[in-house]
Amino acid sequence: MWVQIIQILRRGQRPVTADAIAEELETSKRTVYRDIADLIGQRAPIRGEAGVGYILEDGFDLPPLMLTPDEVEAAVLGAQMVAARGDPALRRAAEDLIAKIGAVIPENLRPLVVEPSTRASASWRSAQDNVDMAGVRQAIRAGMKVVLTYRDEQERETERTIWPFAVGYYETSRLIVAHCELRKDFRSFRTDRVTAAQFTEIRYPDRPASLRARWRRRQDEMYAEMRKRA
Repeated sequence: MWVQIIQILRRGQRPVTADAIAEELETSKRTVYRDIADLIGQRAPIRGEAGVGYILEDGFDLPPLMLTPDEVEAAVLGAQMVAARGDPALRRAAEDLIAKIGAVIPENLRPLVVEPSTRASASWRSAQDNVDMAGVRQAIRAGMKVVLTYRDEQERETERTIWPFAVGYYETSRLIVAHCELRKDFRSFRTDRVTAAQFTEIRYPDRPASLRARWRRRQDEMYAEMRKRA
């Protein structure tokens, strides 16, 4: 159960209570308290207290090969979806990931990779990307500005300096989600409507994670307002 507790804490972004751990593991809080005390005694960097919750601090990880059958199937299915929907660089990375999973997992789990029972359709096709998506992802990771020439639905072209922080994958298109300096607000840009892109070495004055958090709050506020009007 130690491994399961570590996994639950590693997954959580906020303190996880003993009640929540006990419910997921279908055990008692007393058992959870005992096992957490044992983990702390084994120098696992768990911080927190009873009644408040626990977090796993940085600097601790599980051995990489301790995967359950469900985790293997989830990883392979996710990689299949990326291989079907991603740009060429992500597609190669997804295929390499599936191969690596098959190479390192125990022999009894290998059929879940070689002959998976769950499959993502490979027939999905999106509109053509007119921008180097590997370059976009690198700009997001580095927090660098990108200058786009963008064509809207009325075929009007504008030049936009953007602060990209996410890429959205939808049924028939891909979107670059960014702060637009021209509009001074968040905007989404379809990759098939980009007619030119310049990747700069200019850092934008914010962190990608902070922009994503602000954008999510804005989306939540918009959805809440829509529900009120419904």
